Amino acid sequence: MTEINDAPYANTEHEDILDEDNRLTDEFVRSVSEAVEENDPTLAQELVGPLHNADIADLFELVDEDERAPLAGALGDMVSADVLAEMNEHVREDLIEVLDPGQIADLTEQLDSDDAVAIIEDLDEGEQQAVLAELDAEDRAAIESALTYEEETAGRIMQREFVAVPEHMMVGDLIDYLRKNDELTTEFWEIYVVDPALRPVGTCQLSWILRTPREIAIADVMKREQTLIPVDMDQEEVALRFQKYNLISAAVVNEDGRLIGMITVDDILHIVEDEASEDVLLLSGAGEGDINEPIRDSYKARVRWLVANLATALVASFVISIFGAAIEQMVALAILMPIVASIGGNAGTQTMAVSVRALAMNELTRSNTRRIIGREFRIALLNGGTIALLVGLGTALVFANPMLGGVIALAMLINIVIAGFAGIFVPVMLDRLHQDPALASSVFVTMITDTMGFLAFLSLAVGSGMVSL
Repeated sequence: MTEINDAPYANTEHEDILDEDNRLTDEFVRSVSEAVEENDPTLAQELVGPLHNADIADLFELVDEDERAPLAGALGDMVSADVLAEMNEHVREDLIEVLDPGQIADLTEQLDSDDAVAIIEDLDEGEQQAVLAELDAEDRAAIESALTYEEETAGRIMQREFVAVPEHMMVGDLIDYLRKNDELTTEFWEIYVVDPALRPVGTCQLSWILRTPREIAIADVMKREQTLIPVDMDQEEVALRFQKYNLISAAVVNEDGRLIGMITVDDILHIVEDEASEDVLLLSGAGEGDINEPIRDSYKARVRWLVANLATALVASFVISIFGAAIEQMVALAILMPIVASIGGNAGTQTMAVSVRALAMNELTRSNTRRIIGREFRIALLNGGTIALLVGLGTALVFANPMLGGVIALAMLINIVIAGFAGIFVPVMLDRLHQDPALASSVFVTMITDTMGFLAFLSLAVGSGMVSL
């Protein structure tokens, strides 16, 4: 696939385009929208001309949904393949819907295979086949091969444009090969050295090659230790390997160990951002959480977790109903119950967030689980003791009832300790059961902290003799 140049970055001559946070200004977006509305494509193109591809993609995300197709029509060829690659997937889907398969094929042929796959994989099966039919044989084969791998694996995100040479080649011969072969990819940081079976045996950085005399063999300057990425490895694990070993690029190998592609750090940055955002949003039950996501999809993603939370809330309500008579005898219990549950819930959420992150980063494993549980238990005791002291003293003073202050203090301590334990135990157990801890932990932790908070507080109130059932 051929390469195209990026549009120039916005510079100091166009300070009115970007604000101090490097975001398109409201005035600029409005001026482009007005040019499109007034059917003045020349002005629209003149305004958008200084923008980088990423900023043009941002422009499409900032205008209203019904303005995107007219904007694309006004900008014409400025909506390049690289702009589509930078675009939010939901916005890109809106634009692709107005393009015919031939236009989509022309755009994807200008991209590296990994970016082309990212565009084509979002199409439905019929559109995919129509676009693939418009591609030349080589590009079609590369994309069809990528689509056979599971989503969010190395096979989907790798690019098939790389440079591989045999280890018996001399440095001078390699430099001549790179200069004379116009079919090679134009952007790479490392050259992979392979054996006759195309299995990677080492890598050479371009800086080494440029600084080494021509008569030296590649085998004498290459680095034999390298990190190989299995083609079916999950993209999150790929990102962890890049982070752990400080990689710029890495070779991807198939089940036979043959080199079939490479992954570069720029792709990993997108994955790290996506995975981090996904975990945060899953913890809240907000689905993808994308402001460009269709309303129906957002509704479906969020409502099921609200229904699940409703079910867990009913469990807590059942506990309260058991102590209905006791609550009627002392209104203060009803006033203070939400405090116990709320603080416990926050404590559980804190520990849960730390645990989910540690599991995602491979920092929490079977070998250190017991130690980490002990650590979080001690933190919960310290936090619980501090909050219990403050709440207990405050309650005793406000309600002029030292016994009530002691009850809520002890209940608070118990609930925060339970919350700390639940915040790490639930994610770890879900992970051991091969379930996503970010997806379901919040529901269970909330149920535990609410239920146990109410149960501890009301049971202690009854047990102390302040009220009776």
